[in-house]
Amino acid sequence: MRNFYVRSDAGTMIPLDNVVNISEDASPQVISHYNLFRSAEIDGSAGPGYSSGQAIAAMNELAAKDLPLGYNYSWSGLSLEEIKSGGQSALLFGLGLLLVYLTLSAQYESFFLPFIILLSVPMAMLGALIAQTLRGQINDVYCQIGLVMLIGLASKNGILIVEFAEQLRHKGLSITEAAVEAARIRLRPILMTSFAFILGVLPLVFATGAGSKSRHSVGTTVFGGMIVSTALNLFFIPVLYVILKSLLERKTVEPSQA
Repeated sequence: MRNFYVRSDAGTMIPLDNVVNISEDASPQVISHYNLFRSAEIDGSAGPGYSSGQAIAAMNELAAKDLPLGYNYSWSGLSLEEIKSGGQSALLFGLGLLLVYLTLSAQYESFFLPFIILLSVPMAMLGALIAQTLRGQINDVYCQIGLVMLIGLASKNGILIVEFAEQLRHKGLSITEAAVEAARIRLRPILMTSFAFILGVLPLVFATGAGSKSRHSVGTTVFGGMIVSTALNLFFIPVLYVILKSLLERKTVEPSQA
């Protein structure tokens, strides 16, 4: 530093080391910023048997308890996208039900009959969640995709029965006779299409290799949902049709008689 000079108040030039002490120090080569604040990036993943949502909740709790005063945290990348989309699954499921309901209402020209078909969806949901639980799977985004798929797949069997029951009802059969005959006529098509789809998703249920966990989740959801939906809705849909159709016609006849 004696090779560098600065001008003093008196106008003379003095060596810089007379007024400055120099010491060696280390600093990071790159200073990261996030949202205009200096930041440090922490990468991690959930442990075996835990979902990403549980890992995010654990990190939130740990940061709130242990971060020093003046420090804050923020999510980025896939975790940020997961947090943003976490509340959208219920909305998407509701929109799926609404779309199916409006489509069926236009098909049957009735706002009442689609309820019979949509009541088959809870059976499929029950089977899907039971299958996920028995296999040790979690309700992740792939499971939710499978649940949305089951809205249409479970409604298909109800549509086949209700459609033929309505046609037979218009031909003069009683409500009970129309429901029983429709279930008998459509038994084979329902079983054929359902078991063809169930066998088609078996490669997802028993998938191996990279990405197998995601295929296990969506495959198990659809597999379990379709089995329970096929087995139970063959009995429940005709019964629901008889009950709700009888109530509808009774309410229609009473005002006309009055």
